[in-house]
Amino acid sequence: MPTYQEALSINEQYALDNDKEPTAVRILLMHFSGLSGAELLARMQDMMQADMYQRFRNAVDAYVIEHKPTQHITECEHFYGYRFGVNENVLIPRFETEELIGYLLDYKAELFGDTPVRVADIGTGSGCLAITLALEDENIEAHATDISEPALKVARQNSENLGANVTFHAGDMLAPLQGQGTFDILVSNPPYIPNHEHVEALVKNHEPHIALFGGEDGLDYYRAILRQAESIMNGRYIIAFEHAYDKAKEIRKLCKKYLKNTRIIQKKDMQGKDRMTFVLRP
Repeated sequence: MPTYQEALSINEQYALDNDKEPTAVRILLMHFSGLSGAELLARMQDMMQADMYQRFRNAVDAYVIEHKPTQHITECEHFYGYRFGVNENVLIPRFETEELIGYLLDYKAELFGDTPVRVADIGTGSGCLAITLALEDENIEAHATDISEPALKVARQNSENLGANVTFHAGDMLAPLQGQGTFDILVSNPPYIPNHEHVEALVKNHEPHIALFGGEDGLDYYRAILRQAESIMNGRYIIAFEHAYDKAKEIRKLCKKYLKNTRIIQKKDMQGKDRMTFVLRP
């Protein structure tokens, strides 16, 4: 059997030779060995166990040959410091979405202070938005919707595993929240890829299309949310969206069309791309 160092070097080169990221190999080695980065570094010259090495090699093949995302192989992704279970039924949480959480918590503090608020997460997927908000702020009562029952199953399990208090509602967009009272904050990272846009195979073949594509221009779900938003919102509110980097102007226009007497703030992500829109009604 190879040492950890040999297993890592051989399989990182295997990934590179097939135009794949070598960092994914290290992630898989850490997962199947059960070692942290520091522990792996300390044990580089130790021999791997045969069964462990075989599981690791099978996982590398799944990543390199079958183009399976590492998160689906390990069945988890870390988001805002929390471990979320993921599978083919939910969108894998992205790093950029952590920035949406950070800004939203700041605006929540600005507009509401420590007052208890009700949050609606529309199209929750893995539950990462609603669950993280509930865990980060004890004054948040979080509700989340999704039309996909398999996605809600993942979200509910994540909520239970992380000890979050989130109420989940099955149904399309805002519909299941009608009659559930009014909300102070609405947050959503809806499907926003235009139907005709090319999507890399790693994403298109392994993540749910219902969570990816947003109509001919990618804005169908934003229109649907904004048309109905004020029917479930209190007089003072925040609406927060993540969106495609090239749709900021269109999102601003839609917000102005459907929402009056508001302040619209748009933020770039850490890569300098226009990625977030916040609507504040004081």
